[in-house]
Parts: sequence; C-alpha cells; structure tokens
Amino acid sequence: MAQEKPSAVQLCGFSDYLEAELGQRVDLFRWDEADGAARASFLSAAGQTCRLVVTGGHIGCPNDLIDSLPALELIAINGVGYDKVDIPHAASKSVTVSNTPDVLTDDVADLAVGLVIALRRGIASGDAHVRKGDWPQSEVPLGRKVSGSRFGVLGLGRIGHAIADRCAPFGEVGYWSRSQKDVPFHYCATAQELAHWSDVLIVACAATPDTEKLVDASLLDALGEEGVLVNVARGSVVDEQAVITALASGKLAGAALDVFEKEPQVPEALIDSDRTLLTPHVGSATVETRKAMADLVLANVDAVLAGNSATTPVKL
Repeated sequence: MAQEKPSAVQLCGFSDYLEAELGQRVDLFRWDEADGAARASFLSAAGQTCRLVVTGGHIGCPNDLIDSLPALELIAINGVGYDKVDIPHAASKSVTVSNTPDVLTDDVADLAVGLVIALRRGIASGDAHVRKGDWPQSEVPLGRKVSGSRFGVLGLGRIGHAIADRCAPFGEVGYWSRSQKDVPFHYCATAQELAHWSDVLIVACAATPDTEKLVDASLLDALGEEGVLVNVARGSVVDEQAVITALASGKLAGAALDVFEKEPQVPEALIDSDRTLLTPHVGSATVETRKAMADLVLANVDAVLAGNSATTPVKL
C-alpha cells in the first residue's frame, strides 16, 4: 500500500516542472485558486497535519495562514525575496523560511544592465518606431550615451555587487550599503549622497522596513533632471507616486522598472509616460535560472520532509 503523501499548500502558480516535481512529493492544495469554502474544508481536513507551504517571493505567506497550520515546518519561497513573510512570526511558530539565493543573481544583474542601456538609448521606442512604419517619415529622438556615466548601486549585496561588476567597464561605479565594503567602487555614506553622485541609480537593496520608500521625492531631486532610475529590487523600495511626479515635471529623465508597488497592477501614469521602460518582474525569468530555482525549492522540501534542516534557510 502506497504511503500517503504529506499535505502542502501552494500559494501561486509555478513552472510545469516544479509543480510536477512537487506533486510527486506532496499532496498540493492550490490555495490561490480556492474559494473561502474550499479553504475552510482543507483546513478542517488537512490543516492540522500540513507541513509545507510553497510560495513565490512576491506572494509570501500571511500570518493567519501560518497560524492555521500548527504542523507547518517550512515555507519554501521560489525566489530570493522574503519581505512578504513575517520571519520573526514564522520563527515563533518554529517554521523555517527558505529562499533561492545566488542562482538568480546573474540574470537579475544582466537585466539591470540591459534596462540601463535600453532606457538610455531608447531601444524600446526605436523598435516601436520601426514596427509602426514611422521610420521613412521621421527620426527617433537622440538617446543618451551609456559609456562614461556614473552608475550608483543602491545596496551592495549579491545582486548589487554583480550589477556593479557589470557596470564597471562602462564607467565609474559608486554604491551605498549598510556598511562599507572592501570593493573597488566609490562608497557613499548615504543613499542621498549616492543619488547626487550618480547619473544612473540602480536599486538593488533588499525590501525591509528600513528601505520602504527609500527612493523618495528628495532622493529623486538629488538624482536630478538628467538622472535615470532603474529598479530591479522590490516595488516597495521606491515611492511610485514620487517617480510619477518627477517624470511628469521633468525632474527625472527616465525610469526603467521591473518591479512595482502593487504588481501586477501598474499605474497608468507610468504606462503612458514616454520616459519609462517597464518590464513585468522578469529579473529571474530565464529557462536556466527558473530551473535552478525550482531545484533549490525541491532541495529544501526534500530536506525538511526527510527530517533535516532546510538547504537555504533565510537568516536575519
């Protein structure tokens, strides 16, 4: 007789590969697709024994769900960000939170540099100009040079450091971080100082209470009307309304954003602006990296199901 698989809650959709592999290991309940009655039925039938929650970094796991699962051992995040999970609360319930660090660093850093080049050189608008058949009648506006710029990296963790390394061949690189690092880049003691120093400000810091709306109106003023903002971190780090106002008033030259405050909803003002370049949170969206992320989620799940510690637990 086959052994009954342990119950797990799935809070968002994943790749076919990850969902199939999870299905081999656990009995998945699609919380995100269930109505209130179905959720209540699951909690009544399996909530007392459910050991796992599998989720995305953009979704996290609410405290009331953690509290409803007394046997919960692991919240496995398919992503590097964990700001949508109350880590201290999970720890108070003896629940480990795991994420997928390192494996997506290269792709996010690559995207950041791609957004810088695409924004400064008007690649997206140039593509649209050709596709609409406008080229025979008119030229596109001139772009701005990328090489020789000053690149400021807000947050020098794994991803920030990878971005800085990629920007270094283009021009001078500066950074702000919670502490000064032993790196060959210009250190700024405050985010405001970095913005004032930079031509291009790339947001790569973690989303925490301390960094919420760190990029505000005053920081954008410091970046200046010739400056551009690139965000590949989290939407919460940037005051979206301040960006909208700065773009509309000409106090900011442009913004390339891969993340948003209330994604997938994006303000119409950002969509309508001819100073923005917008992508749908695709920093880690390559075949290779999504496979590596999925494998790391599975490694964490397998470890906990076997009675061992998670492979990549979040540590505060």
